Amino acid sequence: MLDILYKDLEIIAINKPHGLLVHRSSIAADTSEFALQLLRDQIGQAVYPAHRLDRKTAGALLFSLTKEMDSQLQNLFATRQTNKTYWAIVRGYTEDTFSVDYPLKKENGTLQDALTHFRTLHRAELPIPQGKHTTSRYSLVEALPITGRIHQIRRHLAHVFHPIIADRPHGCNKQNKFWKETFKMDSMMLHAKELSFVHPSNQSTITIEAPLHSEFERVLQLLNIEP
Repeated sequence: MLDILYKDLEIIAINKPHGLLVHRSSIAADTSEFALQLLRDQIGQAVYPAHRLDRKTAGALLFSLTKEMDSQLQNLFATRQTNKTYWAIVRGYTEDTFSVDYPLKKENGTLQDALTHFRTLHRAELPIPQGKHTTSRYSLVEALPITGRIHQIRRHLAHVFHPIIADRPHGCNKQNKFWKETFKMDSMMLHAKELSFVHPSNQSTITIEAPLHSEFERVLQLLNIEP
């Protein structure tokens, strides 16, 4: 059963698990379960995805329950009238606050502007040597994407040399191997923590918070971080 975070007559939101695709895709022919179909079967009515989360990303995922609301929510995301907050666990010690204003290429090679603001929530260290370093350092960061490009947060963090743990292909292969072999952990540490917007029908402010999934919490415990 999917964890339903919010529901009214026109909108529903779930806490998507790591590894679940939003809908059918030609790039995942080996997959038989999708958030759209699972939610439709769970509540017994049609649902329409208002936005996308990467397969490897967990957290707040919004759907419309009517075609009319679908077009209105799609417009909110397209015109940047939503506020999205993500949490990520990354390699290294990040600055207290920083922004990445770095254009990203689409598949056809076209450059798109892309801006993400970051804030460091916690830093942690494991007494395990990594390469030339005597310990392994990590940070829990909050990400506020201003634009909405494909893999934006993942690519921006990789660009500033703080890749997300277990991110492939944008992450660090050595770190990913270390976490898989040492802790049996290969879920990408990116979580859509909060989503807020003004409801198109009644103009009320809707804030949806998604609790962390167990694997994200386990990594925080391993790093002795209490969010």
